[in-house]
Amino acid sequence: MSAMLSSMRTRAALRASARVSVELLLVLVMAGVCLWLLGRMWPVVWPLVVALFLTTLTWPLARCLRRHGWPPALAASAVTVLFLLVAAGIVALIAVPVASQSGELADGVVEGIQKLREWAAGPPLNIGDDQITGAFDAATARVQDSVGSMVTTVVTGVSTVFSGVVTAVLALFLMFFFLKDGPRFLPWLARQLPGRLATDVPTVAARSWDTLGAFVRSQAFVGLLDAVFIGLGLWILGVPLVLPLAVLTFVSAFVPIVGALFAGLVAVLIALVSNGPTDALLVLAIIVVVQQLEGNVFQPMIQSRGLGLHAAVILLAVTLGGSLAGVVGSLLAVPAAALIAVFWNYLREQLSDPPQEPASEEPHTGDAVPA
Repeated sequence: MSAMLSSMRTRAALRASARVSVELLLVLVMAGVCLWLLGRMWPVVWPLVVALFLTTLTWPLARCLRRHGWPPALAASAVTVLFLLVAAGIVALIAVPVASQSGELADGVVEGIQKLREWAAGPPLNIGDDQITGAFDAATARVQDSVGSMVTTVVTGVSTVFSGVVTAVLALFLMFFFLKDGPRFLPWLARQLPGRLATDVPTVAARSWDTLGAFVRSQAFVGLLDAVFIGLGLWILGVPLVLPLAVLTFVSAFVPIVGALFAGLVAVLIALVSNGPTDALLVLAIIVVVQQLEGNVFQPMIQSRGLGLHAAVILLAVTLGGSLAGVVGSLLAVPAAALIAVFWNYLREQLSDPPQEPASEEPHTGDAVPA
């Protein structure tokens, strides 16, 4: 005979479920309101985010100068001027040639997709499905449309260029002030907050800063290593557009997993179009070897502690960020996920019970035995 349900326990379970559902709904509504406010304030938030990224890259040099007796304002000014000189050198030596070859790079990608389509239609695959053929045509047309829209935006998007210049200038000024007054921010913040917030908020902010700095510096260094090794391999094989492909590899390193796949695909397509299938396979082998070295050697050495995020979490974060905010969302997805993990770990620390230490037993001291 089956046991009958307890009406009291059923009502208690329903009440608990309803209470949890209402609380979860309130949390989701609050998160939605925060995201809405973030979107409304994005013209201010985006320069702030860029400034924080730049500050994490330049802060070690500023800290070194301050430790050697430089005044904060002088150290921040020197680092800012040096950063501007380096950025100007990068624009003059790399960005201009890359921009001049971007059209050729896009045409090579389109031609590579067309060759893949022809290869898939022939032996041994002999794929003749009209839907697959239509998918290749749609992909080719989409890439061509994207290239055309990007060129149109670059040529005619005066407002976009102006907005980018304003963002860059504002980010540089914010970077200067962060370098100059950054160490005084947390003590000032602690004095403004009441009660436990005066301890909790600065602690979370300090951990978030450490995590953000570790992510930006390690990804920049790993991206530089990827760009150098893959670019060297492309140069040895005689693949054209080495400089744009190396720059694309460096930039794509800031989008974990997805960025590496995208940059590798573009390099293989260019090699397939220009040098043939043999060199394309060699380029693929080079990319796979470099990516394995990055994942198993470089990143464990550089990111000693890491971000504490599983690869699946990173992949889902990049996918969600890209679907919500495009390229910017993909770039910011992993740092945002890492900062959420920092907050969650600190919250768990505060809500967890302290570990129970086993009661220490006093050693039994017997009667002293006379010698």
